[in-house]
Amino acid sequence: MDAKDFTGYPSVEHGTISRVLPELLQTAFARAGLSHLWHDRKFPNSSGDGYVFGFDPAAMPFVIHPWLATLQEVLTEFNVQSIGVVRIRLRVSLHIGPLPVVGEDSDGNGTPRNDTHRLLDSRPVKAILASSSENITQVAAILSDRCYQDAVAGGYTGRHPDYFIEVPATVEGKRFNQQAWLYVPVPSGTLYDCRVLGDHVIADQETGYAEALSGHTRLPNRRSLSITNNRADHGNVNSGTVRGGQQVTNTSVSGDYLYGSKFGRFHGYVGYTVRGDENTEPR
Repeated sequence: MDAKDFTGYPSVEHGTISRVLPELLQTAFARAGLSHLWHDRKFPNSSGDGYVFGFDPAAMPFVIHPWLATLQEVLTEFNVQSIGVVRIRLRVSLHIGPLPVVGEDSDGNGTPRNDTHRLLDSRPVKAILASSSENITQVAAILSDRCYQDAVAGGYTGRHPDYFIEVPATVEGKRFNQQAWLYVPVPSGTLYDCRVLGDHVIADQETGYAEALSGHTRLPNRRSLSITNNRADHGNVNSGTVRGGQQVTNTSVSGDYLYGSKFGRFHGYVGYTVRGDENTEPR
């Protein structure tokens, strides 16, 4: 894990951040009921603005959930209390692979650890944390494909696979290009961004979406597109998850008159996130 914008703080604050970060991690593990992982961590190391350690991969599903969500809560509380002083927002990378633990200084060194650091520095996870609200999103995680396949797709973690977005993980100036998965416990802003998904992924999705609208094909994720028309006089609509287009007519809602349309991509995290255009026209 690595703190965003660490070098942007005056040097007098660096020591405080370096000291507080492990304390916040320990608090998050304790609150998530995973204190044993912190106490039994392997080859721990602090980089000042970051922290790395190994643990038994059998615990990976519980680190993905609930620990990442708990870390989001802990950082939110810390940032509210220290507003105007220090704000800590974290990128987190998770990977599964064999590493030596024999009680020597070389413990933990190997390709899996190198890949974990590359994932942490990759374009998607940096971009999503930079483009999200600093008041809402405190944690952005990236999982290696093996981590995702073993823990998430295998059904061992408490998060549905739809919470994760597949992205091409690349690092500027490094020979590294792997498929990975983004997970943001509390998203804000937009995930539909070429800086996050990659230009070719955006192009593929835009092409598939346009063709689906014309009725010639289905969306790339194999979910069919539908147009839904709703009318709710003196009431409210739009409860749940909507995929596709939605035409809404709603009169006299809290004293206002509203006519408009929401047309774009909807995919639920907590509530829903709108991807596309949202236009309203008062009358």
